[in-house]
Amino acid sequence: MNDPISDMLTRIRNAQRALLPTVEIPHSKMKESIGGILKREGYIADLAVEGKGFKSLKLKLKYQGKRSIIEGLQRVSSPGLRRYVGSTEIPRVRGGLGVAIVSTSEGVMTGNEARKKNLGGELVCYVW
Repeated sequence: MNDPISDMLTRIRNAQRALLPTVEIPHSKMKESIGGILKREGYIADLAVEGKGFKSLKLKLKYQGKRSIIEGLQRVSSPGLRRYVGSTEIPRVRGGLGVAIVSTSEGVMTGNEARKKNLGGELVCYVW
């Protein structure tokens, strides 16, 4: 697998289209940070790390009737083409209705948090 973050986003997208209650993803610290942001921002219901040797992330998805809370996930920076932004260049997703996830020197955070701390970094993905 060349791009594990893109794989994570695709698994979430596919699980939501199939109206699955949970989705399991191979664990990494970066994916756990992204999952934590999704939970904190209210896009998923719960996040759990399971297993001892081979860990996995279990995300409990949220729905409103038959509609998913997450309308879209878009990978911005990829292994073949990294996209870095300064603190003033961080875009507002869907006019402030979505979240830009940025990997900074102080960890993975939302675009708003990075703007407040005056930090730039790698623009990982958009969620709306």
